[in-house]
Amino acid sequence: MKQKVLIVGLGLIGGSLAMNISKKEDVFLIGVDGDEATLNMALKQGVIHQASSDFKKAAIEADVCVLATPISVTINYLQQLNDIQLKKRLLVTDVSSVKNQVLAAANELNHPLLSFVGGHPMAGSHKQGYTAAKPHLFENAIYVLTPSVHATKEEAERLIDLFSETQARFLTFSTEEHDEMTAVISHFPHLIASSLVHQARNWQEKHPFLEQLAAGGFKDITRIASSNPKLWQDIFFQNRTLLLAMLDDWIQEMKKVRNYLADEEKEETYRYLFDAKQFRDGLPVREKGAIPSFYDIYVDIHDRPGAIYHVIGLLAQHAISIKNIQILEIREGITGVLRISFATSREQLESKEILDKQYEVMIQQ
Repeated sequence: MKQKVLIVGLGLIGGSLAMNISKKEDVFLIGVDGDEATLNMALKQGVIHQASSDFKKAAIEADVCVLATPISVTINYLQQLNDIQLKKRLLVTDVSSVKNQVLAAANELNHPLLSFVGGHPMAGSHKQGYTAAKPHLFENAIYVLTPSVHATKEEAERLIDLFSETQARFLTFSTEEHDEMTAVISHFPHLIASSLVHQARNWQEKHPFLEQLAAGGFKDITRIASSNPKLWQDIFFQNRTLLLAMLDDWIQEMKKVRNYLADEEKEETYRYLFDAKQFRDGLPVREKGAIPSFYDIYVDIHDRPGAIYHVIGLLAQHAISIKNIQILEIREGITGVLRISFATSREQLESKEILDKQYEVMIQQ
């Protein structure tokens, strides 16, 4: 008999999970979403097998429930589940990026047929909604599980099997460990990215052409500021205590850098930048977290039809796999730069050797 899986919320994360879960032959997938067009699209594509607008009725049918909703909504659903007259055991999980309040609510569940294993797939996009969902979103990504006090090891393993098509890497952490680490490498960087955008917007009043110069590094470091504001408002306030502490740390860090510049401490400034580079370059390769780390090359190209295709074609002829590609500093009618990322240093060096014959190529040291 097929196990029935209920997924609530078919946005970027929920939709991408559904695309993977539906690949399993032993699963019947029920979708709940407030947007009828999204449900119809998921049904038409075969991503879900049944659409429902009745959460409680669908929960009674389900063996597993995935709450792919904002944190405050997830907590509300948990409270609803605690009062439902279930007919069989229901394993519940979520996708929230802050676990403290969700796990607190889960630990208070007293329904004899309910168990909860928290989940956080650490992958995403600056895009949002079901149309941005894709089955390979979680490939090689870290997927953190945070079991509640009611959950068993076997139930966590059951979720790992259910989500196996994602090809994610599953790790188990405590709530405190999870929230502190994600605050450092995900939540706080998002706050800083938004602040940099505001700073640029304020300076634009003085320099109207500033937005036309905002490319390359600025767009890279502020890309995540394009994410769903409502979602991130929820995250910030759910994790506000940690973020406030990190803001205090950041302000002290910036004061230190300011003193280096004010006192013309060139050696200290160099050491500061060098240490940051060493740590950043040492981040694990082949892991998708908040900051993917790959081996990059930079290729100068002319703005003409087929320019990118030719570069990629040369690498394809030598069976070299590209992990990421991005156009940097393109100027219409003149030149631009391709940043091409590889999983290994061997592929990086081999690609440079191949492209050096026809292009100006710089390797990232």
